[in-house]
Amino acid sequence: MHDSGRGARRPKRAATLARSLLGLLACLLALASRQVRADAEARCDDPEGECVDAAVRDELNARRQYRGVQERAFQKARRHELSAFGGGYAADLMSASYLVGGAYTFHLSEDLGLEAGFGYTRSHSELVDIIEDRLATTLVREDTPVFLYTGHLLWTLAYGKLRWFHSSISRFDFYLALGGGITDNRAARGLTFSGGLGFKFYPTRWLAVRIDLRDQLLNQELLGASRIVNNLLATAGMSVFIPFGF
Repeated sequence: MHDSGRGARRPKRAATLARSLLGLLACLLALASRQVRADAEARCDDPEGECVDAAVRDELNARRQYRGVQERAFQKARRHELSAFGGGYAADLMSASYLVGGAYTFHLSEDLGLEAGFGYTRSHSELVDIIEDRLATTLVREDTPVFLYTGHLLWTLAYGKLRWFHSSISRFDFYLALGGGITDNRAARGLTFSGGLGFKFYPTRWLAVRIDLRDQLLNQELLGASRIVNNLLATAGMSVFIPFGF
């Protein structure tokens, strides 16, 4: 009888000890959870009370670095731009011809610039050739030089950034050109009004690639008839910005 009483009390003691250990473990887990929460609140510096885990923050920073996001130090304001370009010249009364030229631009600000340009092309008309062949006579002098003297106000409408091959980022501008000048050839009278659009891409801090489309409105005469014409200019070229390390 004495041994059976001891045997009955041993399971009870084991159960009590197990319950005590489980209670102690639950208390330790609760304290640890409360301490982790307190540490997280202490590290939180968001004014709205929203915290980002350090590991998540590091991952986001790594992704930003992978995308190559960086500040662009290129500036146009108070810089001088020298350009050389070439392209095509399509006149209403004349046949299409090549066009070469250059320009100087002073940038008043990041959005506004003053441009003085010069262009050279040749004047030729296939229609006049056909008429002269039928009449067996020379009506006008063919293949004469044409000189274009223009001035434009450049207004940047939009700008952005381009990323090349997952590495460097370059800037580009899209702008409006409005102005006028003089077209010096045998069939031009008075002033020339000019307007158009342009695009410049900046691979470095001092070099740019430019593409321009201009429409010139002027009074032109051919075979004794005078009319208002629209001559289109499409050019592409390169620009150098001075000073170089601005």
